[in-house]
Amino acid sequence: MQHADSRPTLLLVDDEPTNLHVLRQILQEDYRLLFARDGQRALQLASEEQPQLILLDVMMPGLTGLQVCQQLKQNPQTRPIPVIFVSALGDVEDESRGFEAGCVDYISKPVSPTIVRARVRTHLSLVHVEELRETRLQIVQRLGLAAEYKDNETGLHVIRMSHYSRILALAAGLSDAAAEELLNAAPMHDIGKIGIPDAVLRKPGKLDEAEWAVMSQHAEIGARIIGEHPSGLLRMARSIALCHHEKWDGSGYPHGLSGEDIPLEARIVAIADVFDALTSERPYKAAWSVDDAIALIQREAGKHFDPALVALFLSELPAILEIKARWAEETAVQTTGGQIAE
Repeated sequence: MQHADSRPTLLLVDDEPTNLHVLRQILQEDYRLLFARDGQRALQLASEEQPQLILLDVMMPGLTGLQVCQQLKQNPQTRPIPVIFVSALGDVEDESRGFEAGCVDYISKPVSPTIVRARVRTHLSLVHVEELRETRLQIVQRLGLAAEYKDNETGLHVIRMSHYSRILALAAGLSDAAAEELLNAAPMHDIGKIGIPDAVLRKPGKLDEAEWAVMSQHAEIGARIIGEHPSGLLRMARSIALCHHEKWDGSGYPHGLSGEDIPLEARIVAIADVFDALTSERPYKAAWSVDDAIALIQREAGKHFDPALVALFLSELPAILEIKARWAEETAVQTTGGQIAE
């Protein structure tokens, strides 16, 4: 709900009016405040008003604070709202139950104004950081889809190959966080296709030498679009865009890198991208069968692809095929294969 008051909105929940009055005195200058004296009203206000933060008493008649927090976290609409418990209960077991219910922090009663203000500021800043991260991620995904829509009407290719990449990254020993970053960076792999003329990109047949020279520019175009970044998601996205057509034996483009000189994330995406391209219908070919695609990837181990990653890809094939089925094209036509789809 939109309000003229642009201050962050806090929901304060306590069955004792005195406690609400204390919190009001501490917070009213900097925040728009909502008040609830029972759990049901708290759930209603949280859903209707979407506050940025909830300060929640634990010991209340009817629904306890723990039960309210659990219900907030079960509702997709209110799950993202951080909850700080404000309670006279202060032992380790009580705090553990609160964190298990989904709270982000504990403030002990009687409250200190300095602590309350500091904790509220801290958790609101974390909400802001998360919103920025989510916005950036959505922009990255939309840019990836923008490129994909030039030569694939559904955009499902980037979804499948990104999930394949995450599965392979975990198998290769990357951390959960790094594999998740790869999942989110991989949709940008072909962003450079935005700069390729449709006559080349959508040609129904094999490209001639001049057309291939134009098509192969998309790796460097993609790197230029994404730009230089010292770390994080966009650094990885640029690395993938630039290097996912390099080959293990050095015969790829744009720089003829070989072996482990090719960034690991690009070697992973190379396999995921080619497998999905082979098994998908494209303007210039029908879809290959999974068996034919796997046979080609095995033949190209040590030539096009990192052989260790090929072995891991094969070991993860059940999970790969589960993703393929979940995000299947409705009108794929299978055939036996010809050249690798680039």
